[in-house]
Amino acid sequence: MEQQTFEAGAEYDGERLDKFLTAIYPEQSRTFFQKLIKENHVTVNEKSEKSNFRLHAEDIVAVEIPPAVSVAILPEDIPLDILYEDEDLLVVNKPKDMVVHPSAGHYSGTLVNAILFHCKDSLSGINGEIRPGIVHRIDKDTTGSLIVCKNDESHVKIAAQIKAHTVTRRYRGIVNGIVKEDSGTIEGAIGRHPTDRKKMAINEKNGKPAVTHYKVLERLKKHTYMEFELETGRTHQIRVHMASIGHPLLGDTVYGGEKNAHGLKGQTLHAMTIGFVHPRTDEYIEVTAPLPEYFEKLLQKLK
Repeated sequence: MEQQTFEAGAEYDGERLDKFLTAIYPEQSRTFFQKLIKENHVTVNEKSEKSNFRLHAEDIVAVEIPPAVSVAILPEDIPLDILYEDEDLLVVNKPKDMVVHPSAGHYSGTLVNAILFHCKDSLSGINGEIRPGIVHRIDKDTTGSLIVCKNDESHVKIAAQIKAHTVTRRYRGIVNGIVKEDSGTIEGAIGRHPTDRKKMAINEKNGKPAVTHYKVLERLKKHTYMEFELETGRTHQIRVHMASIGHPLLGDTVYGGEKNAHGLKGQTLHAMTIGFVHPRTDEYIEVTAPLPEYFEKLLQKLK
């Protein structure tokens, strides 16, 4: 069982133990760490504590991450569009209408099922049996670049870059209406919608800071073809931010896009480019996923 130790900095003085651990491992939930704490896999200054224990600066936190559980999700021979691969990670071009990892109602046909078949036993186990290798995600109907980690060391290092907002993430999208400014920045904290728990919303009181930079690539007849660069990576960030300025993504009926527009299934959004520092070589790598065929055809149709 792997054990790692961390010293709580001054900024964590008074922080709950479970919240501190989710800050160190941003892709894990507090529930995951509450379970580890309860099972005595976490100590503070070599003593077991409860989840709500308040840390002091310079406390030493030791965490034992149990080995990956035997995966209950079955590998499936689903073709993968692999943009980059080495012994530590791969970048795949996720197609539209594919869920990233299994959940209620989606236990097969997911990206995880496909990468389990492709990678066999070479996947990070930090996220447990449901999400092996998955260090971040994109929505079911969003296409494009997604990093998959093959070992825990790569997972921790890539997750740290995502948390620090140093990963380059550029998207392409088509929005409703004509955006007047050639470029701009949208800032607005994003959190759960106050009445619809399935949606996100601008929520300055309870949300997390979110920043989206955008530029116009082409103004079409009734729509605008745009590029977005994420400074943060909140759930549904581009979708919420563009809807907030009156230009929801084409096909995004959740956040105000026209229904059944051009026979689309979900938002017209593509995670085109992802850039990161390689966890082993420390070299910067940038990978670009070409626009999907449906997107290219739609652009021509809208001109």
